[in-house]
Amino acid sequence: MNLDSSSGKEPLSILFLGTQMAFGGAQTLLLDQALWFKNQGHKTTAAFFYDRDGLDEKWQKTYDLRLVNLNAFEKNAGYAKKTTSLISGMWRLWQLMRTEKFDAVITFTHDSNVLGLPLAWLAGIPVRVGTHLGTIRDMPRWREKLHSFLVNTGVIQTLIASSTRTRDDAVREGVSPKQIEVIFNAITPFQIWEGDRKSTRQKLGIGEGNFFLLAVGRLVYEKGHEFLVQAIPPVTREFPNLVVGICGIGPLQGQLEKQISKLALEDKVRLLGQWENVRELLAAADAFVLPSRWEGLPMALLEAMMAGLPVIATRVQGVDEVIEDGVQGLLVPLENPIELSKAILQLLNNPQQCRKMGLAASARILQEYTTGQMCQKYLGVIESLLPSPHTYHD
Repeated sequence: MNLDSSSGKEPLSILFLGTQMAFGGAQTLLLDQALWFKNQGHKTTAAFFYDRDGLDEKWQKTYDLRLVNLNAFEKNAGYAKKTTSLISGMWRLWQLMRTEKFDAVITFTHDSNVLGLPLAWLAGIPVRVGTHLGTIRDMPRWREKLHSFLVNTGVIQTLIASSTRTRDDAVREGVSPKQIEVIFNAITPFQIWEGDRKSTRQKLGIGEGNFFLLAVGRLVYEKGHEFLVQAIPPVTREFPNLVVGICGIGPLQGQLEKQISKLALEDKVRLLGQWENVRELLAAADAFVLPSRWEGLPMALLEAMMAGLPVIATRVQGVDEVIEDGVQGLLVPLENPIELSKAILQLLNNPQQCRKMGLAASARILQEYTTGQMCQKYLGVIESLLPSPHTYHD
């Protein structure tokens, strides 16, 4: 829907609010949505409570968007300074909301739901939409109760769940099912170029004769990377040309390094750290693996499928709504390195099936999981919540 003078509708003014400027799925989702709405003729602002990864300046140059860093958090500061920063950041957000008179605010994390949408309610912004992108491990029960209260009382008018699993999680946390709408995460389609594959493999020191299996995700408990490492020795005995790359950083890096060393896999499993452009790695890879204990609907999975990679993933809700076992990839039981080994061997032993699954993966994204399809549904939610039909003077 490109807005023009004949549409009878004035462009919406929308604030997209996230917690941190960082490399991650929630940030990709926020920025893609903001760009899509802007390209449809709406007025968009993307704001973040703080810049975790030093990206503010670069993003200002990269994205054709109005980007606001609220500077509401200082990582290494003491309690008093952190409190002062948060209050100052919240004041800046209040000023932004009061000045811009947004039609809608969409938030993309539990923290931005809880901090941003009550402020939007106080500021009189008519449409307030939160998202639930996945379970946060060890979240205090009081925070879940507060979040559920804000949704159930209408301060957060609609909670968008990124998958059926995240909807079920929200209900278990106490959110009324009537307040939840499922809109699957999606990505902006892109192309992979053969030149990117060659240059990235050269950068990594991976030969064309190697089979490169890629995992992308923070090095945290829920991602289950230790099961992937454990699954590799039986595979490399049969296919010594296998190389596994794990892209991401996190608190379990030391633990994974020790596990890799103990299994003598230093030349087979590589911790690649954080990559600014993960699509370079996708271009270089032959298959994608997601060994998670649980997920919402990970953007990394969708990007891998768009890149035409066959997927090996644990059979968890969210993932199994996108991957049909044996069609776009292979699903295995969670926390089961033996079955994970078998799935990797199945792909290695069947290159034709591997290619066929990769083609089916990219086709599925284009059919059902593009940013345009997702944003049209978000637009429908926004318009349903406006107090009257959004038809204005030119």
